[in-house]
Amino acid sequence: MYKFFVNSNQINNNQIEILNEDVNHIKNVLRLNKNDEIQICNLNTSENYECKIIDLNSNSIKCEILSKLDETTESNVYIHILQGLPKSEKMETIIQKNTEIGVSEFTPVIMERCVVKLDNKNENKKIERWRKIAEVAAKQSKRDKIPIINNCTSLKNIYENLKDYDIVIVAYEEEKQQTLKQIIKEVNNKEKYRIAIIIGPEGGIAPKEIEFLKDNNSKIITLGKRILRTETAGMVISSIIMYELDKN
Repeated sequence: MYKFFVNSNQINNNQIEILNEDVNHIKNVLRLNKNDEIQICNLNTSENYECKIIDLNSNSIKCEILSKLDETTESNVYIHILQGLPKSEKMETIIQKNTEIGVSEFTPVIMERCVVKLDNKNENKKIERWRKIAEVAAKQSKRDKIPIINNCTSLKNIYENLKDYDIVIVAYEEEKQQTLKQIIKEVNNKEKYRIAIIIGPEGGIAPKEIEFLKDNNSKIITLGKRILRTETAGMVISSIIMYELDKN
């Protein structure tokens, strides 16, 4: 069953109105019609409904709520990936695949070895596209929330936003001893977790940046003897964390 997102103001009594781009997608791409059933999620509350299409026009699609669904696809583990800005379209892959895994937030980070330089105009376009990719991936994987895509920031600025995390993990190819397995074992048994993952760009994280992260209580880990690409590392760490800590 196809899934779509709406806001609370689109829900009125026993009906939901779908607007904007989803209208064209439902009518002209999926070619759904009256009486076809879809799943709709309220972005403001994460509540899910099984619905039936009752009316289609050029501007909106009206649906009748058949039932409220109790299950959730969201994890008890909140993962925030802070990604050293990569080249080409790699950030799109990072956001798409990690959204499917269950990551809740992404922040592109400007690091010393980043090749890509974005001006304000290009950054705004990129952020807009990345948010759309996150939305589409959330629909496809039947998430109950669309991940947050933050604006680009510097490495030194991120720590103001990381104080509330249970642990901050940094993947570093020069680390030889501390492993992700060891770090996960140290995490207290909790109902919910907030974990930040910092990944360097293609050239890796510079030594002085690693020292800065160490001084700010980050856990520097190795991912083994094989060096992973920047677009692969976050997926590997997120998958392992979800496997070990996800209770939903």
